[in-house]
Amino acid sequence: MTIDLNAVLQHKAINQWRLFWLVSAPMSIVMIIEMMGIDLTDAAAVSHMISYSVRWAVPIIFLVTAISALQVLFPGPLPKWLLRNRKYIGMCFAVAMAWQGLFIFLMSTFFRDHYFAEIFYLRDELEGSTGYIFLTAMVVTSFRFGRKHLNAQQWKLLHKSGLYFLWAYPFSVYWWNLSYYENPQPIDHLFYWSGFLAFALRIAAWGMKRRQAACRGSPARGAPVMFRIFGGALIAFGLFVAATGLHWQKPVTDFLLAPAWSANLVLWLPYWPFEPYLSLFIMGLGTWLATKIRA
Repeated sequence: MTIDLNAVLQHKAINQWRLFWLVSAPMSIVMIIEMMGIDLTDAAAVSHMISYSVRWAVPIIFLVTAISALQVLFPGPLPKWLLRNRKYIGMCFAVAMAWQGLFIFLMSTFFRDHYFAEIFYLRDELEGSTGYIFLTAMVVTSFRFGRKHLNAQQWKLLHKSGLYFLWAYPFSVYWWNLSYYENPQPIDHLFYWSGFLAFALRIAAWGMKRRQAACRGSPARGAPVMFRIFGGALIAFGLFVAATGLHWQKPVTDFLLAPAWSANLVLWLPYWPFEPYLSLFIMGLGTWLATKIRA
């Protein structure tokens, strides 16, 4: 007997708001159980809950980042189901971030000395606050009453910018865990490479669309051979850079922060000087060259 995957994925129980409750309700129950097992009058316990809630949120935002690319690269029932339910999967991420926001509020309100001595950094605060602003705006405009205030271009700009920013924060955290500390945890490897793969898929999907656009015009409009070779070499180099951050992070960071203006920016500009994203930038440049359309 064969199973019709398309029919299974059409089932009401795993679509739209039922899917949201199917994911967010157990996640919240597990969060409450974890809370009941620790002493929330202790700052270290609240800090643990902040990290614990993040570990639920990170896989979801990485999945949301990859969904549109999966539909382009691997069209089929499962990517189509993910794309159809992207809004509701994103809402599950919002629930996980709401839990984190609650624990951050408890920490900053009831353990202020510990918060400002051990946790608070201006740039981290700016990154986190900006992320919550984006998330709130994205949630509000996911419903008709909020979306009606934006035109299609504004809505797309808001959600794409917010998605990139919300992806960038955990990705950079786990990049630093691998590229600064010599003994990272297995979960650091898992989350770093998951975040890397999510964005690399978007780059690959973008490259496929460019190549398809060239082929629709004329096969002769494809990228010259040398461009394809050089672009492929850059993509391979980007993968090498992604896997070797521990070996080049310090000299590259020292070089990028050598100018006084750059050293000042690092105190308040989120993610500056963007070391975690260098590998993806290189791969994006390689993809652009490999799919460059002839004049």
